[in-house]
Amino acid sequence: MAKKWYVIHAYSGYENRVKKSLEERVRLYHVEEYVDEVVVPTEQVLEMVKGRKRTTQRKFFPGYVLVKMELNDRTWHVVKDTPKVTGFVGGGQTPRSITEEEAQSLLSRIAEGETRPRPKVSFEVGENVRVTEGPFANFSGMVDEMLLDKGKVRVLVSIFGRPTPIEIEFGQIEKI
Repeated sequence: MAKKWYVIHAYSGYENRVKKSLEERVRLYHVEEYVDEVVVPTEQVLEMVKGRKRTTQRKFFPGYVLVKMELNDRTWHVVKDTPKVTGFVGGGQTPRSITEEEAQSLLSRIAEGETRPRPKVSFEVGENVRVTEGPFANFSGMVDEMLLDKGKVRVLVSIFGRPTPIEIEFGQIEKI
């Protein structure tokens, strides 16, 4: 039987503890050959704390843990009896797995979040902001466009009385 991805519902805030407990229980009950991976869906988030940039982990599906495993009676009980686990998502006695495409989409989002942190502070088009660093420091402007794929914002700043678009990282501006 092939291993598939399952989603486990855990107490919110205990996802990492559930991951650790489940990995220990897999070893304890000798079902390592049936369980490949346990993943907490997280991404890196860039935030400003006291004027400094800081990267932190953020769960983008709080309360859920992904497990790639072969579902049988032994693995079902190992997972179900793990502390802080309320059960599988998608069914009582026979949980449904997610498709490989859905799993790869989540895993690529996790991998992308590790290489390119997402900004925690979000700005809206038309919002007034001030540039805090770089060559345009202390310039004020208006958010023109969110360039999420680049991790930047296009801001219209007034240079010589004309609105000039500049692309700048989220961490280099602040709301006015």
